[in-house]
Amino acid sequence: MTLTDPNLVDFPGRRPGRPFPPAEYAELRQRPGLVRSTLPSGVPVWLVTRHEEVRAVLTDRRISSNPAHPGFPRAARTGGVPGQDDVPGWFVALDPPEHGRFRKTLIPEFTVRRIREMRPAIQRIVDERIDAMLAAGDRADLISDFALPVPSLVISDLLGVPHADCGFFEAKTRVLVTLTSTDAQREAATKALLRYLTRLIAIKAKRPGDDLISRLLADGTLTPQEVSGVGMLLLIAGHETTANNIGLGVVTLLLHPQGIGDDRAVEELLRYHSVADLVAFRVAVEDVEIGGQLIKAGEGIVPLVAAANHDATVFERPDEFDPARSARHHVAFGYGVHQCLGQNLVRVEMEIAYRTLFERIPSLELAVPVEELALKYDGVLFGLHELPVRW
Repeated sequence: MTLTDPNLVDFPGRRPGRPFPPAEYAELRQRPGLVRSTLPSGVPVWLVTRHEEVRAVLTDRRISSNPAHPGFPRAARTGGVPGQDDVPGWFVALDPPEHGRFRKTLIPEFTVRRIREMRPAIQRIVDERIDAMLAAGDRADLISDFALPVPSLVISDLLGVPHADCGFFEAKTRVLVTLTSTDAQREAATKALLRYLTRLIAIKAKRPGDDLISRLLADGTLTPQEVSGVGMLLLIAGHETTANNIGLGVVTLLLHPQGIGDDRAVEELLRYHSVADLVAFRVAVEDVEIGGQLIKAGEGIVPLVAAANHDATVFERPDEFDPARSARHHVAFGYGVHQCLGQNLVRVEMEIAYRTLFERIPSLELAVPVEELALKYDGVLFGLHELPVRW
């Protein structure tokens, strides 16, 4: 199939003024088999849009998440998933069995019991951010004043990163998760983060604390270089994804106030927004059939998470926000061996953030029409640049 093939479809990316997920996802799900497209980078890929087939891609050992394999796709003309030569310890880009070495070491840090123990600290951070907003007046940007700092401070506590340095890694992360950043900008941001973490690891090797980095060093399973890459991955994933979920979730709850206080809202919001739509890029390392389509070794695959989570054969009326639905089998956190390690933490942060925010500021409302909100059409993750509110 060539780039002039009439069956080739334009990549259904995010564009200003259009809804997310893109309306084309529903049309693509109706087509038999998979759909051939090209990413904005010009790379041809297979698009996977149905829930069952997305899960099949994410669990097939003949399909790899390692960008070192020929044909691995990247979303934009620059950047892409870092390899081990660039960021040792970026374990989400490794396949089993090597991926399992990292995951087994990290699982104890993200169990339900461990996250339950973190609840008082998360509650304190949420209350402190709301205290600061209330003290500053009757208006705020809920992204910069609440949705972003809450998970930043939480992941900093977990890793042992000083709170004073949150602004530094937030700024560097912003470069890495923006599709329009240049290679030079990405490289500079990556080097700055790794230099910072290398210094932090050296300090903790001499003066360990009660934090994840200190425990990883004491365990000895990972090298210090791998610990720095793990730390970078957790810093980025641990705050950026949650911040986007919190911001979009607040808007949705303001538009659908019947969901405020509903314990089921978090799971439905994760499905409904699917902010990590474009993070599960893959490449076939052997010929494999998915959805009746032969994918040849070396061909790129893009499982569209938001498309799967809006599959009407799995979720009735998928484009409606409905906390009463059973949404637990969504793939917002991925699926299979690469399913997000921090999903328990994300759920608790979202639950505490929504409950406390609406209890303490019941008159919260948008300060601009919803149509004027600045959405992240240029981001690897979907979300809001700003969220003006008042009370």
